[in-house]
Amino acid sequence: MSLVNRYVGAPIKRVEDLRFLRGRGEFVADLASAETLHAAILRSPVAHARVRTIGLKPALAIAGVHAVITATEIGTVPKIPLRLQPSSATEPFCQPVIARDRVRYVGEPIAVVLADSEALAESGVEAIALDFEEVPVVADWSISHRGETLLFEEAGTNRAMQFTAIRGDADAAFRDAEYTRRACFSVQRHTALPLEPRGLLAEWDAAAGRLTVKGAAKVPFFNRRTVAHMMGLSETAVDLIENDVGGGFGARGEFYPEDFLIPFSARYVGRPVVWIENRREHLTAINHARQMDCEVEIACKRDGTILGVRGDIHVDLGAYVRTNGLIAPRNVVQLFSGPYRIPNIRLSSSAFVTNKTPTGTYRAPGRYEGSFFCERLIELAAKDLGIDSIEMRRRNLVTDAEIPYRLARVEPADLATETECDSGDYAYVLDRCLAEFGWEEKRHLQGRLIDGRYHGVAVVCFVEGGGIGPKENARLELERDGTVTVYVGSAAVGQGLETIMAQIAADALCLTIDKIRVRHGSTTYLDDGYGSFASRSTVLGGSAVFEGAAILLDAASYLGCQPEEIEIIDGTARTQHGHSIALAELATHGLKADASFANDQRLTYAYGTAAAHVAVDPETGRVDLIDYVVIEDVGRIVNPLTLHGQVIGATVQGLGGAFMEDLVYDANGQLLAGSLADYALPIATDFPSIRAISLEHRPSPTNPLGVKGAGEGGIIPVGGLMANAIAGALSSLGVEPNELPLSAPRVWRLANPS
Repeated sequence: MSLVNRYVGAPIKRVEDLRFLRGRGEFVADLASAETLHAAILRSPVAHARVRTIGLKPALAIAGVHAVITATEIGTVPKIPLRLQPSSATEPFCQPVIARDRVRYVGEPIAVVLADSEALAESGVEAIALDFEEVPVVADWSISHRGETLLFEEAGTNRAMQFTAIRGDADAAFRDAEYTRRACFSVQRHTALPLEPRGLLAEWDAAAGRLTVKGAAKVPFFNRRTVAHMMGLSETAVDLIENDVGGGFGARGEFYPEDFLIPFSARYVGRPVVWIENRREHLTAINHARQMDCEVEIACKRDGTILGVRGDIHVDLGAYVRTNGLIAPRNVVQLFSGPYRIPNIRLSSSAFVTNKTPTGTYRAPGRYEGSFFCERLIELAAKDLGIDSIEMRRRNLVTDAEIPYRLARVEPADLATETECDSGDYAYVLDRCLAEFGWEEKRHLQGRLIDGRYHGVAVVCFVEGGGIGPKENARLELERDGTVTVYVGSAAVGQGLETIMAQIAADALCLTIDKIRVRHGSTTYLDDGYGSFASRSTVLGGSAVFEGAAILLDAASYLGCQPEEIEIIDGTARTQHGHSIALAELATHGLKADASFANDQRLTYAYGTAAAHVAVDPETGRVDLIDYVVIEDVGRIVNPLTLHGQVIGATVQGLGGAFMEDLVYDANGQLLAGSLADYALPIATDFPSIRAISLEHRPSPTNPLGVKGAGEGGIIPVGGLMANAIAGALSSLGVEPNELPLSAPRVWRLANPS
């Protein structure tokens, strides 16, 4: 079956936007009823302590407070399992859903107060008396590494996991190299900040023994399995309902302590319970991300040919290993090499627990950090060797003829992963970016002082892995009114899922898009689903919908012909021989199609190049972005309008991380950026000059649509690109910005070292 292509490839406006613009979106905060109790969570005010007593009587004495739940009320406190990269070695480091005898970070849940209103629940939280025995705080990975204070004595170490990426013989490459360079880099801790904070509404039907939880996102089916297991229920007794979601970015929708505590509370009191986090809770409780330091080195020939890289990366994991906390430490070593041909690699990443909020995935986990490390290293090497950095990159790009190109193997054995770039022409996209940016005209600005500002330009290349398996499921049902309802296991987190799936189904079924209704995410629609993460929704979910359409078209058997001989026009299925039947009549036969698409863990790899022009004021440290161009080949574009929005949004998020966002802690493990007054975010006027171009140069061979995951590419190159552009601007001052964020105070200090 092939697509007719009336919709796929067209800039269709998002079908879901109409209800949002009319104020008809349905978020969790819209759902509470009169009998609903409100939950507030007592969170640890200290980073590391033993819990002596929790005094509940003052809270329970408040009129309107119905219950206070602690570990005592729960009994056996379950731990949050790993969803990705599970390993028995991490079991000691997994997070209990509520603290019993010890707290390990500011913000860890200690008690849940249930009251008639949010204000009363908060009053109950404030009334609880806590008695702690504080213990030394492990404030960063270097202290954690020394092991003088262990967060988990039974583990005997603070290193929760070590990954090693291996390719060739790195030691031999360095022994024989004509040139080597070692450098240290670091990326700060920051996190996703969706417009809508997290929220849950749980309802327990005691008579039916049934639990319903609204507010699901990202991976509802995994979370259903987890909460069902924790509460001793069968999976079929639990429904997770996905309402509208105001953004996810990798952090929202993972299994958090609240995903157990709120459903447990509803069953405990026998009434619906709602919890909506505030912004401070979000900054202290949702997965943090990114914080890594490294010491790495590069080996090259004199002509700039890269022979190898090696080194150590240290990851500040936070207090626990959460559901996907090991993805960034793995990705940073496996994808460190990006689109470059590096024959010899030995990179290790060690994930250390510290007394901070646990970390997890945030848009392009490990890839943003690895690109920063790699691109800075290449820039430094090119400068030392007296080689044009663009030509050094070009010399080392994987060629079209070398694709598929296998990346470094990652160990340990029980978590071993191997992957290869599926298709690509990296040099083509580099040249396209240079032309669009006007590199030949702008390169002469490098380091020039014009009207009190130094100008700099830079170019970096990147790859974006996506479409992680194992599979996704879909069901298509023909309705009596001639429309088709599409159910898909992917979740909507603001990426335009309903529009994309409708485009694919409409083309595959030869229907107009208004004849397609898309239902997604909720566990009531399908027996199983895998969700939306790692830029997989269109690759796997879209392919499952495509395959389901092919099965549905087998209705051609009712007309005595082959599926490819059928044509659907104006709600009627017709054959080349003149036979026809109304879709509404076919619907009476209960026509539906269940389909899955599995990719055998073969990822897609979009790839691109980004270029930037900055102006730096050495007197203030202010960096102005004059021009920014990013070009990415995504295989096949389903909707250029939504894709463009994804790329621009990802780029701005990357710029926020490069210049502003920083979750600063003090030596006592106290978060110093716990509000939007302290945690700086980009606004629309900060970066007005961003140009994004998406290409369809090399379709993916891994799926029938030829698409590649493309939701994260825009963010990957930004940190390295901004650092290299600033280095170019301040080259006369010998500035080498090897630490993010490049805030105005930091840039000022670099430009004024005395």
